[in-house]
Amino acid sequence: MPEREYYLKEDDQSKQLRAAYTKHVAKMFELLGDSADQSAAEAATILKIETALATASMKNTDLRDPDKTYHKMMLAELKTLTPNFSWEAYFKAMGHPELKEINVGQPEFFRALDAQLSATPLGDWKTYLRWHLVNAAAPGLSEKFVALDFAFRGKTLTGAMEIQPRWKRCVQATDRVLGEALGQVYVQKYFPPEAKARALEMVHNLLAALGDDLQTLPWMGPDTRAEATAKLKAFAVKIGYTDKWRDYAALEIGRRSYAENQLLGAEFDFARRLNKIGKPVDRTEWGMTPPTVNAYNNSSMNEIVFPAGILQPPFYDPKADDAVNYG
Repeated sequence: MPEREYYLKEDDQSKQLRAAYTKHVAKMFELLGDSADQSAAEAATILKIETALATASMKNTDLRDPDKTYHKMMLAELKTLTPNFSWEAYFKAMGHPELKEINVGQPEFFRALDAQLSATPLGDWKTYLRWHLVNAAAPGLSEKFVALDFAFRGKTLTGAMEIQPRWKRCVQATDRVLGEALGQVYVQKYFPPEAKARALEMVHNLLAALGDDLQTLPWMGPDTRAEATAKLKAFAVKIGYTDKWRDYAALEIGRRSYAENQLLGAEFDFARRLNKIGKPVDRTEWGMTPPTVNAYNNSSMNEIVFPAGILQPPFYDPKADDAVNYG
């Protein structure tokens, strides 16, 4: 389930949700071909393991504190923390046997996980991994899996009454796997270069006005003003779409099953992220795809990002007067 509190709260609603989750897990195992009794036992195993892991997890408030989630460790320290887990084998399986140091966001979680590795039977871990595989794949499997997945993840967890039309789910899946390839087609049709240029001009005008304000704010001291001015000058603005499109040459999407293509997409993205290790941070990379109707500010990167999807009427209209777009 989404957060640790779903497993740990003792109010009636939380207990009912855990009961619904256990039934959902059992039904999913039945779809895989297990008997009703076996599925019920497997669901109980899943809840037991996940509850133990949730108990060892940090609270959401702590997870938002970077000082509490930064624990850089050498491989030797990692092995001491989790003697029952072979990190060398894990890194080798990922294709990066050279890794010797890693940030461990939650050391206490891994200490508890290590204890669970030795205390929990191997068969239970196989059940756990089997569940998480089918749970992740369910939206891309046959209709029975899709319907069962939505019944819990959609209706029970979020309150959604109807699943999205199939075409919308397909577009979203394409955006997740091939977002920048889809984005190139999108911006050609809906966000021409002149629209990007005008939006950039607007943002730079706003930054210039903010820069002027910084020089006259009476409550800001000279040292703070200098720091704020330097930060503003380093501020990155990303409008519409990236100037360096992602290369998908290594991703093979073909007329195989939908689930296989989704898995290949996940493997491609996982490998792409791993290949960043040991390299300078790519400050040109985007965290959203061009068609996304959203925007974000990344304080750690000192940037704002407005994808082309949000820069459409009524939020922004390149044909409208400046007064309308400035709001």
